[in-house]
Formats: sequence, C-alpha cells, structure tokens
Amino acid sequence: MSALVFSLPAMFVAGWQQGPASAPVTLCLHGWLDNADSFLPLSAFLSELNLVSIDLPGHGKSQHRSLDAHYHFLDWIYDVATLIKTQGWQQVDIIGHSMGGMIGSVLAAVMPQMVRKLVLIDSIGLVTGEASNTTQQVRTAINHRWQSPQKQKPVYTDLQSAAVARQNQSDFDINCALVLAKRGTEACTGGLTWSADMRLRESSAYRLMQSQAKELLKDIQCPVLAVLAKDGLQMMQQARQEYQHCYPKLELVELQGGHHCHMMQPKITADAIRQFLLS
Repeated sequence: MSALVFSLPAMFVAGWQQGPASAPVTLCLHGWLDNADSFLPLSAFLSELNLVSIDLPGHGKSQHRSLDAHYHFLDWIYDVATLIKTQGWQQVDIIGHSMGGMIGSVLAAVMPQMVRKLVLIDSIGLVTGEASNTTQQVRTAINHRWQSPQKQKPVYTDLQSAAVARQNQSDFDINCALVLAKRGTEACTGGLTWSADMRLRESSAYRLMQSQAKELLKDIQCPVLAVLAKDGLQMMQQARQEYQHCYPKLELVELQGGHHCHMMQPKITADAIRQFLLS
C-alpha cells in the first residue's frame, strides 16, 4: 500500500493506493465522519483492482476547509471531480459507502464521462429536504455555525479509548473501530482527539428537494450496483422504496450485516463488487 497526497486548488487530500497501479482507478469514497481506512478490510479481497481510497476534505488526514468555508454536500462533488480531472484519470469506477455513495451518484449524473461503473454500499438515493422546512433549516444552520467555535473535541488517553467511543456510536466491532480511530485521530494535549473538522457536524444550510434528487438519479447513465445491508440504516431501506426506480441501470444486492457491511463482511461484499465491476 502506498500513501498518497493530492493537491487540489484550495487544499490537499490524503489517501492511499493498493493494487496494480497501471490498471484503471477504482476510487473509494467513505461515509460521513469515517475515513479512507474504512475500505482497508475490503481491499484485502480486491487485490486485482487499482484501489485509490481518499479522506474527503475535513476527514482523516485531509486538510480542513478554510475558516470562511463550510461543508456543503455539493462542494464534495466538485472536490472529487477536480481530483479526477487533475490526476488525468479517464473513466473511473467508484465504490461509495453511505455519504460517499451519494457523492458518487451525483458525480455520475453531472459528469458521466468520468464514471464507468458505480457501487453503492448501504447507500441509495440522496438526503433531501422539504420546502416547508426551508426557514428552519437555514435558522438551524446559522445557529450551528455560531456554536461551532465554542465546541471542544473529546480527548482520549489512548487509541483504545478512542476506538471504544467510536464503536459505541456505530454497528461494528472493536477491530473495525480501531481501524478508523488509527487514521482518524491526532495527538493533542492530554492524549488523542479526532482529526475530523468539527464543522462537519453543522447542519446544512440547504438541501436538495426530492424532485431535484430524482432528476439527478435519472441522469446517471452508467451501471449501478447497490449493496444494501439487511440490518443497515433504516433511512436507506426507506430510500430504497423511494428511489430505486430512478436509476436507469440498477442492480441491487442485499447482504447480511449492518451499515458498515464492507468492514464487517468484507469478503462477501467484495465478491459482489468483483462480479459487478469485472463483468
């Protein structure tokens, strides 16, 4: 495995590469508050692929956005598109977990020349808002922005303590929590704290409307595989009913496990991905 750092116009993005570097890129995009190493368990069973896994801005070892910026969902589409363009990659395959799958979905819709095939791991559709909630959405976002500078990150005495705290907020075992905590923490006074930008927890000032989300999904031209976890997030099961008919070329597989099935069930997840990407 090789560590990577990519320079974008306003920041750097960290990640790693594994597999035959001469092969077309399979770009891995993690979920909210995770990092590139969430794909480490999966990578052990996909050695034939040229996997490039990145920390999205504000996550893991990647740079945070400037102090006058925030984390709008659509800006991540720009970040990934710019990465692909500046690296001179042709059509990439994308494996996206949760929020990473949503980023991949919108990228495939708006930049179809960049994406050959798209894999969604416990991710389908997009997070949307209701027009009737617009005023409250903006009000909440402003209040969160005012509060962020006063918030303090938790401090842990060691990596094990940080991993236990992470495990308590998710659906995986301590080994998976350690994988994420190792890349997702940094030294601070008193021990370790999370490296992720606190502003990631702020409420978005705006969301796409459901009609906009459906139009985007209908414009995805590439084949899509959705690997949904039987015990995954309830919101993904609800989104399946709402959005699965929007994808022109959707193949759907349901696997045992929770939201992080690619970490807890890496081999069976990898088998489904391999069959889809290499067929």
